[in-house]
Amino acid sequence: MTDTRGQQPSYETYNGPLPGERTGAQQPGTPYHPPQAYGAPAPGGQAGTGAVRRPRTGARTTPRTRKARLRVAKADPWSVMKVSFLLSIALGICTIVAAAVLWMVMDAMGVFSTVGGTISEATGSNESNGFDLQSFLSLPRVLMFTSVIAVIDVVLMTALATLGAFIYNLSAGFVGGVELTLAEDE
Repeated sequence: MTDTRGQQPSYETYNGPLPGERTGAQQPGTPYHPPQAYGAPAPGGQAGTGAVRRPRTGARTTPRTRKARLRVAKADPWSVMKVSFLLSIALGICTIVAAAVLWMVMDAMGVFSTVGGTISEATGSNESNGFDLQSFLSLPRVLMFTSVIAVIDVVLMTALATLGAFIYNLSAGFVGGVELTLAEDE
């Protein structure tokens, strides 16, 4: 196979411009200065071809806050039902624990015995002792009543939240949904 390009210059002895370099604009032996986006300032302080960009003296030192406007167009009823179910179970457990703690504190303070004695005297007769508040408001009975209320609350809160998601989706179709403005501090 024969080389048809002819004689090529050696790379070690080549002194011409490299690809991408400008020829004629630069004097040999002077440092290379890249092109400027703004013109170089003249000796009087004015720019030759355009305005010189200088830093502002009254620049803000606080970071900028980015803001984004978002719109909640649809709430998935299945995810709303799952989240409301878990939150209502947590609220039911908190209700049962709070009722137990409140009953123990009131029993330790003697509220039930004092109020029960007063009610027994007011409702008692010669043949009976009257109404016994301490047996009626015993801890197992209070916890059973609180548990029933908590279960009803779980069912109602889950159903109402899911129904609310359906109603929100219907109304968001007409008016566009709720707009939120989120801000990010940097």
